[in-house]
Amino acid sequence: MAYKYLVIVESPAKAKTIEKYLGRNYKVVASVGHIRDLPKSKMGIDVENHYEPHYISIRGKGDVIKELRKAAKKAEKVFLASDPDREGEAIAWHLAYLLGLDLNDKNRVVFNEITKEAVKAAFKEPRTIDINRVDAQQARRILDRLVGYSLSPILWRKVKKGLSAGRVQSVALKIIIDREKEIRQFKPEEYWTIEGNFLKARKKFKANFWGVAGKKQKLQTQEDVESITKRLTKREFEVKKVEKNERKRNPAAPFTTSSMQQEAARKLNFRTRKTMMVAQQLYEGISLGKQGTVGLITYMRTDSKRIADSAKAEVTGFIEETYGAEFAAHSTKKLANAQGSQDAHEAIRPTSSLRTPQSLEKYLDKDQMKLYSLIWSRLVASQMKPAILDTMKVTLEQDEVMFIANGSKVKFQGFMKVYVEGRDDGKEDKENILPELAVGDIVKSVDIEPKQHFTQPPARFSEATLIRTLEENGVGRPSTYAPTLETIQRRYYVKLAQKRFEPTELGEIVNNLVEEFFPQIVDVHFTAEMEENLDRVEEGKEEWVNIVDRFYRPFEKELTEAEEKIEKIQIKDEPAGFDCELCGHPMVIKLGKYGKFYACSNFPDCRNTKPIVKEIGVPCPVCHEGQVVERKSKKNRIFYGCTNYPTCEFTSWDKPVGRDCPKCTHYLVEKKVKGGKQVICPTGDYEEDVQK
Repeated sequence: MAYKYLVIVESPAKAKTIEKYLGRNYKVVASVGHIRDLPKSKMGIDVENHYEPHYISIRGKGDVIKELRKAAKKAEKVFLASDPDREGEAIAWHLAYLLGLDLNDKNRVVFNEITKEAVKAAFKEPRTIDINRVDAQQARRILDRLVGYSLSPILWRKVKKGLSAGRVQSVALKIIIDREKEIRQFKPEEYWTIEGNFLKARKKFKANFWGVAGKKQKLQTQEDVESITKRLTKREFEVKKVEKNERKRNPAAPFTTSSMQQEAARKLNFRTRKTMMVAQQLYEGISLGKQGTVGLITYMRTDSKRIADSAKAEVTGFIEETYGAEFAAHSTKKLANAQGSQDAHEAIRPTSSLRTPQSLEKYLDKDQMKLYSLIWSRLVASQMKPAILDTMKVTLEQDEVMFIANGSKVKFQGFMKVYVEGRDDGKEDKENILPELAVGDIVKSVDIEPKQHFTQPPARFSEATLIRTLEENGVGRPSTYAPTLETIQRRYYVKLAQKRFEPTELGEIVNNLVEEFFPQIVDVHFTAEMEENLDRVEEGKEEWVNIVDRFYRPFEKELTEAEEKIEKIQIKDEPAGFDCELCGHPMVIKLGKYGKFYACSNFPDCRNTKPIVKEIGVPCPVCHEGQVVERKSKKNRIFYGCTNYPTCEFTSWDKPVGRDCPKCTHYLVEKKVKGGKQVICPTGDYEEDVQK
C-alpha cells in the first residue's frame, strides 16, 4: 500500500501544500469545494417533515466522488481537513456521508494556518465532526433556499422572468435603496466659512473663523459673513489663547474579514471579490523556492480580533530588533470583538511576522504582494506603542472676532512608523505644523477669504462602506459579504458607478414588492436576530428545526397573501427615438437581465438588438469615421471601442482624449493614477502632468 492515511481538503492548492508537510504515509486529495447540495431544479426541502433537506451529488462531481471513494478504500483511515468554519464543517459532514465514515470517529482535522507546525499539531489532535456547526450551516442553507425558491416564482409571475430574491441580499439591497431615497429627498442648505492666511516670522499658517466675543457663531448667509468682515478693519490679530496638549493615537486591531475588505478597497483599490481571492491564495500556500510551499496568512474568514500568544511574542521580538525596544507595546489593550462575533479563529495575520514583505518580493505577484504587505503591517502595528502627537490650538482675535488655528506635530511615531489607517476618502492625515506662538503675539493676516458652501447629501455606499454597515447591523457573517455584494450586482438590482452602488429601476421594483409583502425579509433587526439564532444552534443551545419553523410559518402566510394581492407589474418599453435599420420599425429601450438595451418593436419577427453605449465625444483614432463609445466587458469592466465595430476593430481599456502624441503621433489616452488622472502615450514616449 502506497499510503496509510487519506486526507481530504477542498482545493488542489491546499492539498499540494499539506502533502509536503505530512510525509509519505499520507495522500492528500481535493474535493474541489462542495460535493453535495440541494437540487437546483426544485425546492429540495420537505416542509411537512421537519424541513428535511434532500441532498444530491452536485452535477459534474461524479468523477471526483468516484476517485474519493476509490482512494478511501485503500486507506486505513480517512481525515477530513476542510476549512475551519461552518461551511468547512458541513463539507466534512457530506464527505463522511458519501464515504460511509463513522460520525463518532475522530477524523476531523482543523488548522487556522497552513504551516508545517500547525498542520502537524492538528493531526495529533483530530476530533469528531461538530454536528452543531453542521446544523447551523444547514439551517442557513435551508432558510436561504426557502426564501429564494418561494419568492423567485412570485417575481417571475408578477414582474419579469429570470428574477430572484434572497434573504441577506434583500437586506443589502434595501440598505442601498434607503440611502438613495435619503439622497433624493435631501435639500441642500447654504452655509459659509471664512478662512484666513496669517503670517508670523515669515511662516504662513491657516486659521478659520470661529465666533464673536467668546461665543461660537454659524454663518448661514452672505449677510452673516459681511457683518463679520466689516469688523475686520486691520491686518493685525492678537494671539489670545494658546493650548498645547499631547494626544495619543492608538493602532488599529489586526484584520477581521470585514476590516481587511474595507482597507483593501480604500488603500489598494481592490474589489471585495479580488481581496478574498488573493487572500485565499496567501492562505493556501505560495512556493518560496527552497523552503517549499508555505501558507503565508491565517484563515481569512473570521470576525475575531484575537491573536495567539506565540504570534504576539514573535512580533514583539521583531519590533524590538527592527525598530527599537521603545516601539514595542509588550502588553496591548484587550480588543472587544464586534457584537455577535463567533470568535472561532484568530484575526487575519501573517503565519510568521519574520517573513517581511521585502523577503517575499521575488515569490509574490503584484496583487499578492500588496495584500500581504497590508496584512503584515497591520499586525506589526497592532503590537506597537501608540503614536504621540503634540497638538496646538491657537485663538486669534481682532475686535472680538475670533479665528482658531489647529496644528499637530508627531512627537513619537509609534505604530505610525509601520502603518497609517486608511480613510473613506482614500487620503491620510497629514501634520499641520504651526509656528511658535505665545499669548500677546501679534500676527498679520495675508488674506481673509469667505467661502460659500452647501450641505451635501449622504454619500452612496462603496463596497467598503456597505460591508461596514452590514457588519455594524449584524447582517451576514465573514463568509457572506463578498457573495452578497456579487449577487445583487449580477442580478442587476444595483450597479457600480464611480465605485458607488446605485440601485437600478429593477432593483427598486423588487425591493418595493418584498418590503410591502415580506417586511421581515428586509428587516435589518430581524435578519441580525436570525444570525444570532444560528450562532445559538452552533453553540448547542437551540435546535435548528425550531429556528427554521419560527421563521417559515409566518412567511408561508405572507406567501399566500402575496399571491392573491400582488398585481402583475408591466415594465413598459421606452421609445429609443430612432428606427430599426433592418425592418424600419421603431426601436425601443427594454429592461433585460443585465440592464437596458435597444430592441426592435417588431419582435419576434425582427430580432435586432443593440447595446446602449455612451459616446465620449472623441472620433475613433483608428478609422477616424466612427465615434469612440464606452462599452462593458462580460466581467462588467469599462472599455472603449468604435461605433463602426466590427468593420473597425479599435478597442482600448484607457479612454482616448482626442489628441495625438506630439512625439510619435500615436493617440493619447487618459489613465487613472494615484491622486487623479494622467494623459499618456501608450508607447511610453510621452506623459502630461497629473490633473488633480
